[in-house]
Amino acid sequence: MAETKHGRWKRTVILTCAVLGGGAGVAMAQQNAAKDAATQPAAQPTATDAVAVYDGGIQAGWKDIGWAPRELPKGAPARLRMFNYGGWILYRPKLQGAYGALTFRFTAPESYGEFLDVRLDAPGAATFPHVRISPEFIVKKDREWAEVVVPMEVLNPRSEPFDRLVLRASKDVGRDWVLFDKVALVPLSPDVAAARAAGGGRMGRGDGRESKMIIDCTAPSKPISPLIYGIALDGNKETTDTHQWKLGATIRRWGGNPTSRYNWKLGRAWNTGNDWYFRNVELGFGADDFLESNRKNNVQSALTLPLIGWVAKDTSSVGFPVSTFGPQQAQDDTEPAGGNGVRRDGTPLVPSAPTTTSVQAPPEFISEWVKSLKAAKRGVNMYILDNEPALWSSTHRDVHPDPLTYDELLKRTIEYGTAVRKADPEAVIAGPAEWGWTNYFWSAADFAPGRPPYTDRRAHGDVPLLPWYLRELRDHEKKTGVRLLDVVDVHFYPQTNVGLGLEGATDPDTNARRIRSTRALWDPTYKDESWIAEPIQLIPRVKQWIAENYPGRGMSIGEYNFGAMKHMSGGLAQAEALGRFGQQGLTSAFFWQYPAENSPTFWAFRAYRDFDGRGGRFQDHGLSTTAAEGTSLFASRDASGKKLTAVLLNFDPEQAAQAQLEFKGCGSLNTVRVMGYSGAPGGFTEQATGKQAEQALSQRLPPYSITVLDLTVK
Repeated sequence: MAETKHGRWKRTVILTCAVLGGGAGVAMAQQNAAKDAATQPAAQPTATDAVAVYDGGIQAGWKDIGWAPRELPKGAPARLRMFNYGGWILYRPKLQGAYGALTFRFTAPESYGEFLDVRLDAPGAATFPHVRISPEFIVKKDREWAEVVVPMEVLNPRSEPFDRLVLRASKDVGRDWVLFDKVALVPLSPDVAAARAAGGGRMGRGDGRESKMIIDCTAPSKPISPLIYGIALDGNKETTDTHQWKLGATIRRWGGNPTSRYNWKLGRAWNTGNDWYFRNVELGFGADDFLESNRKNNVQSALTLPLIGWVAKDTSSVGFPVSTFGPQQAQDDTEPAGGNGVRRDGTPLVPSAPTTTSVQAPPEFISEWVKSLKAAKRGVNMYILDNEPALWSSTHRDVHPDPLTYDELLKRTIEYGTAVRKADPEAVIAGPAEWGWTNYFWSAADFAPGRPPYTDRRAHGDVPLLPWYLRELRDHEKKTGVRLLDVVDVHFYPQTNVGLGLEGATDPDTNARRIRSTRALWDPTYKDESWIAEPIQLIPRVKQWIAENYPGRGMSIGEYNFGAMKHMSGGLAQAEALGRFGQQGLTSAFFWQYPAENSPTFWAFRAYRDFDGRGGRFQDHGLSTTAAEGTSLFASRDASGKKLTAVLLNFDPEQAAQAQLEFKGCGSLNTVRVMGYSGAPGGFTEQATGKQAEQALSQRLPPYSITVLDLTVK
């Protein structure tokens, strides 16, 4: 993947809808909200404002409409006759703000029973639930008045914009007066508002759907590689960010397109390729700095080695200088000005000699680097044989314009892999680091313009590229006794248009598809929802290719990303992927690049690596689990079998799940600690433990949530 160049909240209530429980607390929240609202100016509300709607009179900015006969006496409650399904609408154009609840008080004849229906409304197609005011919403009742708090997640589960409140009779009642007062919109607390902005922060109404789950300790446990919790370098932020060290990441990868042309002898020079106008640049750090940072932070290192044959000769040259090639379709006017290598009419330019930007980097050049790293005890855990070579004719076409073939990939692997093995006989070597689906099966030459399709594959027995590559390396080892590949490295990016990094839509359909896209990693029944349109089952597929063609190799996913890392759908996809990596027995995996600080994706890592801020983590031996549709369960235990850690995911954005957990053959539950996360920037917080038995636990999982169970058994 490419390395691209490139007011405080105030608390106005004590308790809001996300934590509604005790009647006294809610009543206090409602009273405080009403008190605060009375002093609010008429300006448009923000997410921090409590908004009074009716308090002894209709408040500034609000309009009174509806069809029930009514009187609004000054300084007194509103009076409505709600016979014939009468209703009252309170309307404020362009209403803004994030709210936790609607609060009001009312009194009506006892003979009316449960008659009051409340909802929100807005122009257009949006629809909102009708909420019957039942005892669960009445937090206090004296002789006459009932005080009501209706959580916004019940009134507005999809967080749609609204501009009116509707109170109406849900059945025909008499003509006696119904009185309303202290109508207000209670704001969200800062943490809940932030969680809602991330798509989470809801508790869900009622007990939640029952979700049966099993942790089976009678089945053999499987070791989980600690290297599945890997991240990548972010070249733009390496010298400024520090939160990457708080993730609990176990290994970092020096990788990306520019590393194909990193000149280790110059220390801080590489070429950005088509990511940024084929420009040689000076980095603010070098590979030695990267390795030293990892060492200081107790993180292992994976290092990409150039196989392309050319590396940057300086920190200033450009591949398609405007002075030589003239104006181009896009160009960077930094001196010297360079372009994207495409004429303004869209015709690709023929590149000049590679020496325009680069010097040769034969296997001996790489061997010398590996020897120096070994001598300096830099602690490289894994050497990766370049980056996405099938894309060289695009990403680095100024020095490698011809599409990569089966034979060239093998030849470079053998030549450079042999050099690495001689320089460091104990090295762990990974490759071919291909970008995705098409290049698991075909070479770049199979799709080259002007050539019949698939000719390269057909010339190699019509065998898919990756199995062919593995078989050839197996045969090479048999002939020479030299092992050139220890780990099969492939990259994975969902092709279903879910985004990358911070980018990606967060509408309900995209969110659901983002989470489903993780099934392409493991599920043979999941038909990919992109142009691929068939089951990918990436990990089982590659593992089968390994077993059939070069047994004994590990498997790494050198890059992956699900987009929308600041949204709960991105965080849930990440948590799901990390669980599957352990379950499926990956050797290593590297998120591209690393999550934004305190984002849902950040906390997805922490669910497995430091859920409590005190080192609480997923254990090293994976257990067999089953979970209901719409949820996931991953479980682990330590070597003694006495400590268990489980990660439970609820993928429903609106409805809670009631996990009915059975612990099969695990022993009797001793201690239970529950940590939950639903999108708040502060991360995991301790939750109330559900109903517990010796070998069972009933635990509520809020909508769009990650729950960690920290357990001991006896």
